[in-house]
This record gives sequence, structure tokens and C-alpha cells, in this order.
Amino acid sequence: MKKQWTMMLLATTITLGSTTFIPEEAQAASAVIVSSVNLRSEPNTSAASYGYVSTGETVEILSKVNSYWYKVRTSSGKVGYISTSSRYVSTTSTVPVSTSTTASSSGTVTYSSTAVSKVIAAGKAYLGTPYEYGSDRSTTYTFDCSDFVRQAFKDALGVTLPSSSRTQGDYVKSIGKTSTNWHDLKPGDLMFFMSYKGGSASNYPSNKAGQTITHVGIYLGDGKILHTYSKDSGGVRIDSIAGRHWEHRFIFGGSALR
Repeated sequence: MKKQWTMMLLATTITLGSTTFIPEEAQAASAVIVSSVNLRSEPNTSAASYGYVSTGETVEILSKVNSYWYKVRTSSGKVGYISTSSRYVSTTSTVPVSTSTTASSSGTVTYSSTAVSKVIAAGKAYLGTPYEYGSDRSTTYTFDCSDFVRQAFKDALGVTLPSSSRTQGDYVKSIGKTSTNWHDLKPGDLMFFMSYKGGSASNYPSNKAGQTITHVGIYLGDGKILHTYSKDSGGVRIDSIAGRHWEHRFIFGGSALR
């Protein structure tokens, strides 16, 4: 009997030293599907689909991955990811916040400085990784710019950003608090750039609104950017921004974290 009781405790909690960790499933919130929605294997639209969760079905929301995705368990026990849009799902209780986030008194989910540090550390772990345009998103042998940024966030926080620099830019804009002055950015913010047109500021328009995003990197603070942009550059690296073409090409930047 004592052995059975011990096994039951281990099934619900995992204890390390004096700290007890409760599985996220134990904190699940319930929700109702208001319109049939795709259940994905990962929190991105290119991930494999498990099929659709039907209108009227109740699911458990295990966590909110980001502003776009919930991790859920269906009534049949299948775990996957669905859109957070109210077009598809209606929550009936508070959605649990990921361990890398905190909730403010207003209910807005915000990420701590620890989360930002994790993203930067995860990115720096790939310094020197070769560049490849259109790199395979399922491996870490090579990266293009957006693949590198995406992998850093995925490794650090389990957050899967959109797969291209343009869609990452759209995502950051959807969160808000962007700036066209790179001096206003904080470490961990994403920086978005237009195509290279030369080393002089005169080669670039003064009004950069509407310019097409062709490059993205992670701002480190102190005028430094962590990114990858060509085979000749040596792959993932750290560069200075001020007075270089990066400053002239910069369109806007902002946080990918709420």
C-alpha cells in the first residue's frame, strides 16, 4: 500500500531538492471550439496536422505558447497546438502562463529579463554555424537569418516564431511597441532590415515605411546585433550597427515577446 501511494505521488509531482514541479496538464484551463480548427504537431502553420477539432468540442488548454498558439489536449486525449483566435476557440477560465512568462495585474503576459537572456544565450550557442539561404527548418546544421532567429527562440523558450523575416516582422508588429530608431531597442528585440544598396546612407530612403523586409537579427544591446546573412561572412556572428550599412538599412525593431 505504501508503495502504491508513493507511485501516485510521483505521477502527479516531480520533486527536486525542496522544489516541487507540477505538470502543466494539472493546471489546464477548459475551452470550447467555436469553429472547426486545425490541430498541429507544433505551434506553427507549417507543422504536420493531426486533423481538425470539431465545432462544439471541449478541449483543455495546457499552456499559451505565444499570442498565436495554445497547447491543448482534445477530448480523445490527443495533445497538439491550435490557434488562439477567438474565431476558433472560446476560453472558459484563465489560461495558464508558461514558466518563462509572468502575468501583470492587467492580465497581459510579459516575459522576464531571464527569458531574454535565454534567447541571447541560445543564439550565441550557434556562433559560426554556416549560412544557407532557405535552410532546412528541421535541422541546425545551417541557418538563414530568419531560421536562426526562430531556432534561438525555440531552443530558449519553446516558442516557434513564423518562418520568414517578413512574417516575423508582421508578428512583432502585431504585438506592438516597435521603433524605427534602433537606439530605442532593448536587448533581445528583433531588428528588421531592407536589402543592401551600398555602404552610404544616401543609398537608402529617409522614409523607410513600406520598405520590404529582407533580413532579421537579434539586438544584443550596446550597438551589437547577433545574426547570419551570407556564406562569406562566416555564418552566425555579432556585428556593430552604428555607421555601417546595417544602420542605413534598418526599418524597425521590437520585441517578439509580450
